[in-house]
Amino acid sequence: MNFDDLKLDNQLCHKFYVLSNRITRRYRPLLKEIGLTYPQYLILMALWEKDQLNACDVVCKTKIDPGSLTLILDKLKKKDLINLESCSEDKRKKIITLTEKGEELKERAIEIPRKLSCELGDFSQEDFQKLSELIDKFSCSLPQEK
Repeated sequence: MNFDDLKLDNQLCHKFYVLSNRITRRYRPLLKEIGLTYPQYLILMALWEKDQLNACDVVCKTKIDPGSLTLILDKLKKKDLINLESCSEDKRKKIITLTEKGEELKERAIEIPRKLSCELGDFSQEDFQKLSELIDKFSCSLPQEK
């Protein structure tokens, strides 16, 4: 009987797990400099792309668990980085917008991707593009959670 399929080194999911942890650990000190956690950073990046999103838009864009979103948004609001306003059509829905302070933080955050890419000197822009496309393809091939 061949048990190669059970070897940890042959598990793609384990490789993604290890890589995800390494990347997150690299982000942590850079984000600490600007007072953010990684999930907070993801939400702000979504808002820097397009201000005035509702919670569903943020979940779709960032893939953050909907159950965690409210707590993260509350922390961003306490830091005066976002505003939460009721939607005029449906008071139950909240519209998330950047504050001036949240918009200004973008200037400091712009250095984070550059600093990380400098650490990966062996990868060209073309390598990053190919890897990104493969990850997207892999991600799209997996069934969505229910």
